[in-house]
Amino acid sequence: MFPRPIEQSGPTTRFGYNLALPIALLLWLLPLLGVMMTSIKPSSDLAAGNYFGLPSSIALVENYTAVFENSPIGQYIFNSFKVTIPTVIGTIALSCLTGFALAVYGFRANLLVFFMFVAGNFVPFQILMVPVRDLTVNMGLYDTTLGLILFHVAFQTGFCTLFMRNFIKALPHELIESARVEGVSELRIFWFIVLPLMRPAIAALAVLIFTFIWNDYFWATVLVQGSHALPVTAGLYSLNGQWIAAWHLISAGSIVAALPPVVMFFLMQRHFIAGLTLGATKG
Repeated sequence: MFPRPIEQSGPTTRFGYNLALPIALLLWLLPLLGVMMTSIKPSSDLAAGNYFGLPSSIALVENYTAVFENSPIGQYIFNSFKVTIPTVIGTIALSCLTGFALAVYGFRANLLVFFMFVAGNFVPFQILMVPVRDLTVNMGLYDTTLGLILFHVAFQTGFCTLFMRNFIKALPHELIESARVEGVSELRIFWFIVLPLMRPAIAALAVLIFTFIWNDYFWATVLVQGSHALPVTAGLYSLNGQWIAAWHLISAGSIVAALPPVVMFFLMQRHFIAGLTLGATKG
């Protein structure tokens, strides 16, 4: 049922694995390495067609300084934080409550509601572009940070509810039953018993949702136009000149924009791995 560990395979399989692994890693990192290389090239290299070769000189300070001088990238990064942090908080708060209700209470429509949350994850978000945009216009939320936050919270809650419901379902139900016998209210059971046990799952979801929302480009361009609410993923386009594409500046801006989720992952790495692997083994 499960793949056999590579250590238990034959010598030929292990040799092929050790050979293929660094090649696959290099191919996976190649676009990122290309962006990093472009971000330190002078504009003369790109004008001369030197897209894939080594830079003739290192323009690290010049390019990364120009990113902040030639565009309001600081405002765009702040806008991304204004969208991402409330979205993460709202999504996790809702999914903890819905996951607890679906995992603990056996009401009649439990499976139906759960399947509705699951089914929402399979809807291609591109087909929602027109109705969601019209809805935000009619509600007066178009081109606002609040509209972008509300949409992301609504769209991400389905996946997070699925994650939280399955996580809570795996917790020992005897803890909840013993608390009920002692007369503890349902709200206090959730707050003092279930929620502390959900910390690894909350940390894992926080990293995932933060990365999803921060890296979103599609809805940032569909629901927002003005620079007052434009996230950094969509705002990087302002680094382009009117007549020429400043790929060295866009690459440098992309590296700057990618730093917050990378930093958050390394800060939350221990909790993130624990949340994903909890329950994977018994004993």
